[in-house]
Amino acid sequence: MNLNELRDNEGARYTKKRLGRGIGSGKGKTSGKGVKGQKARSGVSLNGFEGGQLPIYRRLPKRGFKNIFRKEYAIVNLGVLDKAIAAGKVDAKAVVTEETLAKAGLVGSGRFAGIRLLADGELNHAVTIEVSGASAGAVAAVEKAGGKVQVKAQKQQAPAAE
Repeated sequence: MNLNELRDNEGARYTKKRLGRGIGSGKGKTSGKGVKGQKARSGVSLNGFEGGQLPIYRRLPKRGFKNIFRKEYAIVNLGVLDKAIAAGKVDAKAVVTEETLAKAGLVGSGRFAGIRLLADGELNHAVTIEVSGASAGAVAAVEKAGGKVQVKAQKQQAPAAE
C-alpha cells in the first residue's frame, strides 16, 4: 500500500446538501423549511411552548423535596484504590488523605463535600486512609487487610434555640 492509495472509509465524509440553489436542486426556494411561521426562521426557541396554553410542566403537580444544602460526596471504591496503589499512584506506606486521592486522579472533577469510601472491590494492601465517610463494609475490608480508616469529624449544625 502506498500513500496515494489511502482512502477514507465509505461514508466517512458526507457532502452536505446545498440549500437555496434553485428549483432543480430539490432544496431550492424555502430550503426544506416549509413555508412561513416562526420555525421557518432562524433563532427559534419553542421548547415547552404550547401556543399560550398552560405548558405541561406547569400543569403537572410537583412532588418531593430538593434539599439545596445537601452534601455531595465523591465516591472511591476499594478496588479502584487497590489498583492505584499497585500502579504506584498512591503510596500505601503514608497516610492516604483526600488530597492524595484527588492528586492520584481517583476523584472526578466537581464540587464535593468530601470523599466517601465504599466496599466495592478488594483491598490487598495495608493502608491508613483518612476520608470524610466510609461504609461499614469498607471499614471492615480495610481492617481485614491490616489497615485503618479514620473518618473526619463532620461539623454538626447547632439546633435552633426556641
